[in-house]
Amino acid sequence: MNRRDLLKVIGLGSAALALPTGMPAKAGPARPNNTHPNLLILHTDQLSCWALSAYAGRLTKTPNYGKVLVETPHIDSLANKGTILYNFFTNSAVCTPSRGCLITGRYPHAHGAYRNDIEMNRDEVTIARVLQSRGYETGYAGKWHLDGEPRPGWLTQERSMGFADCRFMFNRGHWKKIVDQPDGTAGVSPYNIIGDRKTYTTDWLADKTIDFIRKPRSKPFFYMVSFPDPHTPFTVREPYMSMYKPEDMVVPSTLNESAPGNKKAARKNEEAMRKDKAHYCGLVKCIDDNVGRILDSLRDGNILDETIIVLTTDHGEYMGEHGLYGKNQWYRTAYQIPFLVRWPKKIRAGTVIDRFVTNVDVQQTLLGLMGIEPCGREQGRDASPLLRGEPVEWKDEAMIHHSSLQSAGIFTPAYELVLKADGKHMLFDRVNDPEQTMNLSGSPEHSDIMRDLTGRVVRHNIDVRSPDVSWLKRQAAELGVKDLA
Repeated sequence: MNRRDLLKVIGLGSAALALPTGMPAKAGPARPNNTHPNLLILHTDQLSCWALSAYAGRLTKTPNYGKVLVETPHIDSLANKGTILYNFFTNSAVCTPSRGCLITGRYPHAHGAYRNDIEMNRDEVTIARVLQSRGYETGYAGKWHLDGEPRPGWLTQERSMGFADCRFMFNRGHWKKIVDQPDGTAGVSPYNIIGDRKTYTTDWLADKTIDFIRKPRSKPFFYMVSFPDPHTPFTVREPYMSMYKPEDMVVPSTLNESAPGNKKAARKNEEAMRKDKAHYCGLVKCIDDNVGRILDSLRDGNILDETIIVLTTDHGEYMGEHGLYGKNQWYRTAYQIPFLVRWPKKIRAGTVIDRFVTNVDVQQTLLGLMGIEPCGREQGRDASPLLRGEPVEWKDEAMIHHSSLQSAGIFTPAYELVLKADGKHMLFDRVNDPEQTMNLSGSPEHSDIMRDLTGRVVRHNIDVRSPDVSWLKRQAAELGVKDLA
């Protein structure tokens, strides 16, 4: 099937998408062949690299981190038996646009959901729609955040963008208890009510994922589960809530940037941060234990090695760095995020990738790994040769898009540049100043670097037809950048 035919099939609606594969029906989970692996994406919300032991080991020499706080053996096993990407970036450190990039392979202005709580373009060709057209059984559970304002906003097939089993797919919210209703639907509780082993949201979503995996089927599946944790509120069921001690938490050296010289405020900031960080670690541990249960279900069904397993997130959590919480700013921690993939058929165990890959590359990369042609609308790159250990020409850069705050930028191995419409640009030396404490944008010694990186950002935005091109060109001119298209 060529790209034009694929788009025609996708445009016919969900009924036309479920094409037969000719695979024989049998009891128990399907065992796809090499050309039809299952795909399982384990997605989290606001998960920082420092919270996973697979990543934290690399950060121990940085004062903001210092040591491994949470042991995450189940998530780490994806790296041990597959690959870990140490320089994976989101293109926009905000829930909605980041998720749109991941699911479409397109930048925020292109898929339409460029800020939180606005819906993605209805004609986007998601990876679910592509795989449906190839005969995959698709499903989704958890937070979606691409359908606008509704909250919780339980999705229907008409709005689920190719995820046929969307019974447990909700638009947005971070409830701590979800209960099955007699009619087969689900009910949420106020945020201050914490569920138990069966009803706590992370456990509940893991159970739904396991139920889907265990279903008898004759076709390969693509399933995505999106855990709303470890996003705020930083509360979790016991024993996780009290599993980590505030006094064991590492205090970011930049915590009190907003309160210099104020010792009382500094003590209050540190006490609150330690408590929040300890609870955040508990949230992460709960996720890891449930990842272990999901992996066990694949193992029990003898389809673990027949399934591509991805774990990632939408953005990181500052947890006190630069006096900030959450995301939606420009420092590295919110942008450089976890991405791990396990598939022994094509990925050698223990593969480490230091090349720069981003959210907008994911759709093409996974389809490339599966040997499936993408729809052709993607704006990212196919990184599957990197995962397979094959030589490929590759430029190490990650582009930042933040139209709602009129900013754009780039990460390279040496620098991060953020350009702003108001001229208050930011340039950080990523090698010599990993904690990003010194803004070099006004340094005469770095004027050539500013111009070079600015030119790369502007040309990229021109190439992808970004609405930010006008103000970017004005800022580039002020910085002395020439020869722009």
